[in-house]
Parts: sequence; C-alpha cells; structure tokens
Amino acid sequence: MTARPEQYQAALARAAAHAHDWLAAVPDRPIPPRADADELRTRLGGPLPAGPTDPAEVVDLLAREIEPGLMTMPSGRFYGWVIGGTLPAALGADWLVSTWDQNSGMRYATPGTAAAEEAAGAWLLDLLGLPAGSDVGFVTGGTMANFTGLAAGRQQVLTDAGWDLDRDGLTGAPRIRVLVGAERHATVDLALRYLGLGAPTPVAADEQGRLRLDALERELAAGSGPTIVCLQAGNVHSGAYDPIGAACELARRHGAWVHVDGAFGLWAAAAPATRHLLDGHHLADSWATDAHKTLNVPYDCGIAVVARPAALRAAFGTRASYLVHAGTDSPGDPHERAPELSRRARGVPVWAALRSLGRDGVAELVDRLTRHARALAAGLGAIEGARICNDVVFTQVCVDFGSDERTRRVTGRLLADGTAWMSGSHWQGRDVLRVSVSNWSTDEADVAASIEAVRRAAAA
Repeated sequence: MTARPEQYQAALARAAAHAHDWLAAVPDRPIPPRADADELRTRLGGPLPAGPTDPAEVVDLLAREIEPGLMTMPSGRFYGWVIGGTLPAALGADWLVSTWDQNSGMRYATPGTAAAEEAAGAWLLDLLGLPAGSDVGFVTGGTMANFTGLAAGRQQVLTDAGWDLDRDGLTGAPRIRVLVGAERHATVDLALRYLGLGAPTPVAADEQGRLRLDALERELAAGSGPTIVCLQAGNVHSGAYDPIGAACELARRHGAWVHVDGAFGLWAAAAPATRHLLDGHHLADSWATDAHKTLNVPYDCGIAVVARPAALRAAFGTRASYLVHAGTDSPGDPHERAPELSRRARGVPVWAALRSLGRDGVAELVDRLTRHARALAAGLGAIEGARICNDVVFTQVCVDFGSDERTRRVTGRLLADGTAWMSGSHWQGRDVLRVSVSNWSTDEADVAASIEAVRRAAAA
C-alpha cells in the first residue's frame, strides 16, 4: 500500500501542536517531573489493544500521558549532567531528518544527508582547530565517540606491533597499556570495557583534576609495547583541561596513540577567549565530543574525529555484495567512520546548528556559557556558608556548604523547589552541588533566579 500524504496530516498536526505547547511552557515550568516511571508505566502499559487506534489519537495519548514525567531539561535554569538545550534550526532540521527517513550509512544511497554531514564535518574541523583531512563520524553520544576514537587507536597500535587484529582477534595479542588521568570521565572506562582492553592505568591528577605531566612521563617510561594515552578536555566537576599539547609530545616520544575526551570542553577551541585551554590539542590522534552538550543539538549526536582515517576505516569499514560502496575518489561512506551500518542522519542537525550560528555565533555561544558560569560562581560564592571548590575556567562550577550533610540538605531543598536543577555529586573527598552551564537559552534572568533559589535552599 502506497502511503498518501493525507495519512500523516492529522498525526503531524497534533504532534506540532503538542510541541508548540511544550516549548511555550518551558520558560515557566518547574524543572522536576511530576510523576515517576512506575505511575506512568501503568498509564502507558497494560494489554496491547487488539485493534488499531487512530494515529492522531495515539499522538494525543502519548503527549498527555508522558508530559507529567518530563523533566524540563530545555530550560535555561537546568544545569544538570552537562545537558544542553536545542537550537531552533537544529530542532527544525531534526524534524526533517525523521520525516525524510534516510538510512544514512551509504553515500550512494543517501547523497543529500551524506553531503550535509560532510559539510558539517569540514566546518567542525575548521572551528575546533583539528587537522584537515581527519575523518568525522556521527555517533550516538560521548560514550560512543570515545569508543570510536579508542577503537581506531586499538587498531593502529596493534598493527604497529605486528598484530593482525582482524584475523586473530585480541586473544594472544600484545597487551595494550591505556594511560588515563585519575579524574577521567567514567565513559572512558566504559569504552575500554566494550573494546576488551580492561581497566586503564590511572595517572595522578592535581587538585583541579588535571593529569600531571611528571606522572605521565613516569608511567610512559615504566612500560613498553602498544600504548594509548587518553586525555581530558573539560573535567566534569571543575571544567579543567589536561595539559594536552605537552602530553601529546610526551606520548609521541613513546609511540603512543593519543585520544582526547572533549565531550563538552572541546568546543572551547571555537572561541578566542578559551582556545588557550586546548593548546596543542591538534597533535592528538583522535577526539570525542558531543553536539547535544555545548553546541545544543537534539539527542542523539556524538562526534568522533580521527586524524588517521586508515585506522578508523580499518576498525569499522566493511564490505558486502549488497552494499553500494562509495568510489575511490570520494570521502568514503559514513558507515566507515562509525560503528553502525544503519542510522538516522544525526549530522544534519549539526549542519543546521552551525549554519544558523556561523563562526562568530559559535564563539559567542561558548563565551556566553562561560560568562554565565562565572556569574553563577560569583553569586553562589556570596551565599553565607558556601564555598566555590574549583577554578571556573569554562562552564563547570562546584560549590559546597561547609559539610557534606548541609550540602546534601541544600541540594535536596533546591531540587524540591523546582526553580533550578543542579545535580549533587562527590568530588575531591566531599559532597558538592555541581553546576553545568550548557543551554543556549540561559540568560541573566535565569542566572539571577537560580542563585536566589540556592540562597533560599541554604537559608532554609
């Protein structure tokens, strides 16, 4: 049966109406959800009906029953877990991606989306100061971006050691040393587990979470064989950056592959005021970032960049008789740059975000997020009993309130108040209230309201 346009009309009209209602409610809506998953499961579950339901009615039912369980993550007063909002152009592009329904693994089959992603990739390399000619893969998020870069690294260091990973697998292979800062993000360990590389060797970090060069030098000298060094661009608590350029030079002397986890912090390279935080980052071999964080693209959209395309394509490229492969003169197929054959065109909203902002707009976005983080730190630090625990170099702020017990109480009261959302965490041996400024729509009024909400929670 051929689908007719009118079959979609009512369902899409209802979806658009609900989307507009949601966006209109976001500025004033309390942040926490009003119902838990068990309650909502009862509403949404039960026996599957035997017969069909009108599509427009299904959309209405879904919107009505899920709404109480939505957290207002797009709010300018949401600072939890380094989650950004969604730029208007990126949201519009994401709607089109679903409508077009292109399986974007093959360049031949989907030249439109492939071209948009290739253009976005070239813009990203330029904006972030990464080597021209690097491969750019669009993956689900920061975890898979780390997985992708580290998979390319695993492929290359074993090849350099004379081991054929494709033929012989990991059994009996030379053990790969993976050196990471003591305060790396948990997704690095997760990606290493996926790759069968086991637990990494932690390298001592300073009080802001930055990997120490002297400790890295000792660890590199203490062993030999295939080695990967994983660096951090933006500590999840302090926002601090490892000394990336100097660490790359050390690692290169030992023949190591260098991967940079820059889930939110790699975007500092797009703004002149923060670019110095990443000095020398172009010397690495692979980088991971997440467009739904600092760039404010809808879920899901991680980005993996690899300076040695041959290693990446050896890790993920495949051949099958039914696939139509890109020609030798082309940039290659999208599926060679990511661990998926089938996927949505998640790089298209990245193209839309970058095209709508332009070079200056991306820099201004990064500057604005950093400025709001500093304003929040100043305001929170002025609350009686509060102490800012980190040097605010980018978009992260951590604050405690004198004792772990009081910090937990203040955090609980703040979240119950609903005006702003700042996640609790534990860092450097103490409980903290953690602030991640990631939303393009956060403004001075949001900052002021958020500071006042914390002040109320502390006073209570």
